[in-house]
Amino acid sequence: MSEKKMSSSRKYHLKSLMLSIAKGLLEAEAIRGEEEKRAYMSESCPSLSLPSGTQALQEFLRELHHKIDAIDEERYDLEVKVNKGVRDIDDLKIKVQDLKGKFKKPVLRKVRMSADQMLQALLGSKHKVNLDLRANLKQVKKEVKEEEKELRDVGDWRKNIEDKSGMDGRKKMFEGGEA
Repeated sequence: MSEKKMSSSRKYHLKSLMLSIAKGLLEAEAIRGEEEKRAYMSESCPSLSLPSGTQALQEFLRELHHKIDAIDEERYDLEVKVNKGVRDIDDLKIKVQDLKGKFKKPVLRKVRMSADQMLQALLGSKHKVNLDLRANLKQVKKEVKEEEKELRDVGDWRKNIEDKSGMDGRKKMFEGGEA
């Protein structure tokens, strides 16, 4: 225990000394700020003395307008600088997000593009690739069953009704069902 503990009264005394010194520094800074403000105001805005004649009054107003124009130009220049700084900050933020790899994915639009156009866009115009998907498909022959053929070839429905009408038609139906 090489560190000695300070008594609470000693701590309180040092704390009060620090606060009193800080208070004095703050008061001196406030007084200095007020003096700077007064000096700037006396330099920039002299006391207003209106001339009595109309010619002198017009000259005074011209000078006042020139000063207003100069201040507006300065304000505009400062606005441009601030806006440029804001844009630079936004660009740097985007760069930081890109470096981190965490950024919002934009909503993608659907683009109608054939497979050839897509490959050309991906591989560039140097590589010529022809992707005909239909040429790669196998040709399959479909076997048609005879029963399905009979069902498809119904023919004239009136003829079928006449054949099935009467006792002969019903007898044929039953014989056809048993066989």
